[in-house]
Order: sequence, then C-alpha cells, then structure tokens
Amino acid sequence: MATILLVEDEPDLLFVFQIVLEERGHRVRTARNGKEGLDIASRYLPDLIVTDWNMPEMDGEELCERVRLSPALASVPVAVLSARYPPAEKNFLWNAFLLKPVDVETLQLTVARLLVGRLSGTSVKPALCDPAPSRWQPISWRCWP
Repeated sequence: MATILLVEDEPDLLFVFQIVLEERGHRVRTARNGKEGLDIASRYLPDLIVTDWNMPEMDGEELCERVRLSPALASVPVAVLSARYPPAEKNFLWNAFLLKPVDVETLQLTVARLLVGRLSGTSVKPALCDPAPSRWQPISWRCWP
C-alpha cells in the first residue's frame, strides 16, 4: 500500500491515527512537528502527508509551504487537520481540510480519495507552470494559483 507521513504534536491522536491507517495496510511514518515532518518527507518521499495545522517548532502552514516549494515533494497530496479553520487564502497549500475532532471514517475516506489520485497517476492539484530544471531546485510561488 501507500506510505503516509502523519505529522501531529498530540501523542494520543498520533497513535490513534497511526493505528487506523496501519490497519488499512498503509506504511505510516510519524513526526511530532513540521520540522521533523519535513525531514522525514525529504528522506522517504511519502505518497500522502496528513498534518496538524498548529504545532511547535514548525507549524502546518510552514510545512505545507515548504512541501509545495520542494520539487521532490510538490506533487504529494496534503491533508490538514485543525481545530480551527486556517486562512482561506492559503487553501492552495493543501488538498483536503478536516476539522478536529476528526472521526476515523472521515479520515479513512479522505486518505483513500487522495491516494486514488496520487497512485493512479492523475493529478489532485493543477500542474505547475514550469517544471524545475532539477528536483532539488525550489519552485517559484508564482506558479501556484
């Protein structure tokens, strides 16, 4: 199955979400903040990132921005979890938003929907305007809608 990066600073939620996703057959990598999540994403290139919005060290917003600027990670779908709505003008940074508390069924359905697009080769986001010449060269913000 797919490799999912789960980024959550609350240990109980991290554990529950990990168990739920592993029961579905996914390989789950975990991180407790955005900084750790970005490091893991860069090393393992997950098929999907599920992240909390409010975290210490690096929050979900900065994590999403850095993922979208990384040529190696830019096409990875991102689902954001939060107890409050993030700014609407930032909605191009993620593919799905789930309001906490998130029930298990909603999480599973959202993950399945995002992975179908990712693993089937269809894009869940509009294509970038110009591909970066190297997978390690940053992508300009102007390419995103």
